[in-house]
Amino acid sequence: MQGSYQIRALTLAEIQTAVDWAAREGWNPGHRDTACFASVDPKGFWGGFLDGKMIACISVVNYGAAFAFLGFYIVAPEFRGQGFGYALWQRALEHAGSRVVGLDGVVDQQTNYRRSGFELAYRNIRFGGVPSAGLEVSTEFNLQQVTAPTAELEAMDASVFPAPRRGFWQQWLGAEGHHSFAAYKDDKLIGFGTLRPCGSGCKIGPLVAVSRVAAEAVLARLLQDLPAGQEVFLDVPEPHAAAVELARSLGLEPVFETARMYRGPAPQLETDLIYGVTSFELG
Repeated sequence: MQGSYQIRALTLAEIQTAVDWAAREGWNPGHRDTACFASVDPKGFWGGFLDGKMIACISVVNYGAAFAFLGFYIVAPEFRGQGFGYALWQRALEHAGSRVVGLDGVVDQQTNYRRSGFELAYRNIRFGGVPSAGLEVSTEFNLQQVTAPTAELEAMDASVFPAPRRGFWQQWLGAEGHHSFAAYKDDKLIGFGTLRPCGSGCKIGPLVAVSRVAAEAVLARLLQDLPAGQEVFLDVPEPHAAAVELARSLGLEPVFETARMYRGPAPQLETDLIYGVTSFELG
């Protein structure tokens, strides 16, 4: 390393810079991701500054006392391979303390992640494209728009995510441009999902449901008002065959994949309820 290198927490404006970098890397973040992400842990976003200029970023966001999630690990191309990123990585992980830490990393970096104590749990596959198969909005379920977290939604989320995240949901469900719907049957919540606009097309995440037919009902409602020809992206846990089949049934194709890894014991999640991951950046 040369020059004066400083590592510190990012301001909100600098978090936006990290989101912009993610867009340049092809990660396709949502238009309103910055405020949603920063609401979880304002001190969880870190930057490396060389002579006052930000050259690297990472997030290690703490959810409560037991779990954290790592994302946004980016070093400006001209500064890669010089130790700046690894120094930032180490410092940011200190923020997590003894918490279990999850990440969705690029597959070819698994060896490097293992050196820091991370172990592979499964792969996530990003499916994308213009939906070629239409889904009819089911009359079997009562579909309602969601703009704020409810006790039922948080209870279902607790089965697929290892920590409470009410603050995140308050931002996520109320963000401009985010469209969220829940499916009920016999007055019981059986699925929910969010569609949000991104730099390229729209992402659907989360999509959580007790069955494929329930997931299809929520998905159909989310896609109902989508303009013709709009690209859609859905991030699916590879072990969940029904979710993979649902994405393929829409005519979507694999465009990217990540390695879901954990430092510490992997949480026991009901992945068979996950038809769409909320976010590769925050879990």
